[in-house]
Amino acid sequence: MLEPLFQYIDDHQNQFVQRLKEWVAIKSDSGDHTKWGEVETMLNMAAERIKKMGGKVELADAGTHQLPSGETVLLPPVILAEFAKDPKKATLCIYGHVDVQPAKMEDGWATDPFNLTEIKGNLYGRGATDNKGPVLAWLHAVESYQATKKEIPVNIKLIIEGLEEVGSYGLFKLIKKRRDSFFADVDFIVISDNVWATTTPALTYGTRGSSYFFVEIEGPKLDLHSGVYGGSIQEPMADLIALLGSLLDHTGKIQVVGVSDDVTPLTEDERKLYDNISFDLEEMKNVVGPANSDLLLHFRNNIHKTIIPRKVTGKFSIRQVPNMDPPDVERKVKEHLEQVFSTLNSPNRLKVTATVGAKPWVANLQDSQYVAGQKAVKDVFGVEPEFIREGSTIPIAQTFQEETGKSVMMLPISGHDDGEHSQNEKISRYNYIEGTKLFAAYFYELSLLH
Repeated sequence: MLEPLFQYIDDHQNQFVQRLKEWVAIKSDSGDHTKWGEVETMLNMAAERIKKMGGKVELADAGTHQLPSGETVLLPPVILAEFAKDPKKATLCIYGHVDVQPAKMEDGWATDPFNLTEIKGNLYGRGATDNKGPVLAWLHAVESYQATKKEIPVNIKLIIEGLEEVGSYGLFKLIKKRRDSFFADVDFIVISDNVWATTTPALTYGTRGSSYFFVEIEGPKLDLHSGVYGGSIQEPMADLIALLGSLLDHTGKIQVVGVSDDVTPLTEDERKLYDNISFDLEEMKNVVGPANSDLLLHFRNNIHKTIIPRKVTGKFSIRQVPNMDPPDVERKVKEHLEQVFSTLNSPNRLKVTATVGAKPWVANLQDSQYVAGQKAVKDVFGVEPEFIREGSTIPIAQTFQEETGKSVMMLPISGHDDGEHSQNEKISRYNYIEGTKLFAAYFYELSLLH
């Protein structure tokens, strides 16, 4: 059953790489709303690819968004697509995104980030692994069935957005709005927007939540000459350093009282899963270099000035695990910072704000999706997958689970060293092509379990 599909994918891999090159060339950076036209261009390109394959596509209205300036702007649409439906089959909905992080040569790229370049089997380019490559791999998996004239064993739907990198504006409301229409007949939702932990294929069954904090200290009415006023006033930067320094001890343990009280204890069953993960700590150290704190201090100005700034802002985030609750974490962090600030007897003013507030997500490994995913990995790679929890935050998984009540799984094809969000982002040709086979096998294995 699967061999003709795999052969087609192998025979057409150069064509698949060329398509990825065309997609990477679209500078769909969602971080700047004035460039959302490029995001829409990319969405339209993806929609046209689906239509050429016989899919039905709706460019759904995602509404509007208010910018910090107060300006209201139209959001790029969201692709809602589906292929021919058979009521006797299970329906799988695939999520992906086609927007990317910013990228410039001067950031330290070795090649043009928007010109997909193959070097020693790696395909370098912004979006190659996050997330244009995986989205195309899903479409190529569908194509492999069509081209070999084999019936696709499950019904396929797709939801593809263009604002994932900035928080998926409008998407959560759209999911809620379409819960009883587009999602009504969906049985399973799958996401491939994360990476393996090692060189071994993985199935991801959990992600961390996150709360992101801004700590603002405001002091003098205006910036002051450091030579004239230094030593005679309480500098905002000194307060900020004291506050951020109070968050961790020298071992990196968080010092906010009660912040970890609700963490779910590690079970023996889960501990056993870790025994099969071939994680190499020394390799990680070699890849990332010296470890840095999550606390970022800065004065918002790139110009070198010998001044005492009137206002400084520090940023930090706290990643969360089950059963930590973002509002509870945010309350405790604010109370901690306010208590520490009160001991400084500073005349300056403190303001703490929190954003994101995404919950952690955990799936059931006994779910049929994970059974199918495990079998598909064995079909393609000949090994058992590692079961991992992802360190990053992917709020859409929790949203899908809560709003639709459907089974959600993460099935990554990206390598642990692909550098998503970083300079020289890449996906290996091997992962891209074998990942396409994995998706094709997953369709088949899922159909056998429904």
